[in-house]
Amino acid sequence: MSHPDRAPQPRGLVLRDLRLTLSGRPLLAPIDADVGPGEVLALTGPSGCGKSSLLLGLAGVLSLPLRLTGLATLGGVDLAGLPAESRRLGLMFQDDLLLPHLDVAGNLLFGMPAGGTRRERLGRVDAALERAGLGGCASRRPEQLSGGQRQRVALLRALLSEPRALLLDEPFSRLDATLRASFRAWVWATLAERGLPALLVTHDLDDLPPGARRIDLQSAPEEGADHA
Repeated sequence: MSHPDRAPQPRGLVLRDLRLTLSGRPLLAPIDADVGPGEVLALTGPSGCGKSSLLLGLAGVLSLPLRLTGLATLGGVDLAGLPAESRRLGLMFQDDLLLPHLDVAGNLLFGMPAGGTRRERLGRVDAALERAGLGGCASRRPEQLSGGQRQRVALLRALLSEPRALLLDEPFSRLDATLRASFRAWVWATLAERGLPALLVTHDLDDLPPGARRIDLQSAPEEGADHA
């Protein structure tokens, strides 16, 4: 039953007057954008303009003198009021950050929330690896994988953590052209299926899914880059 005196809670990721500064000096124009469930907002711009730092700020792991100010909410909850581990943001950056002492299955299990039997959890791991073209790699160590394989495992770990949104920094950059096209299509389909909003940092506009909006971080947001 609806209550007309209660404002509806925003869905997805909402950014309002988001500003990145370095020792008080603005690095980016203020960002205002809504990223709804299953939508992707691409952040483009030259290296060093602050794209990755913006994602780190949203994740709650930005280090001074960099600072992120403004409002960022996920499902109506202010992220600034939450510790990094409670923000439910899946992270995928240029470095895969796989744990070298664990095999592939162990890395994926490490990122999964508790619940279910070990057999059920391993079943989810095996299914995810098959869909990503990594069948048979569960027992391999990270050093036994190619750069592209490591990147895919890192992205699978982010997805299996059951995030409420994804922050992606050049997640396809180490994949060859054929695998890159098929894997990113799977990622975008997975996001749409799960209703996950995503911020994508990229230098390659071919990585954008159809219909994705874009903000050039050298300047003010493009017209139409934000909407309710």
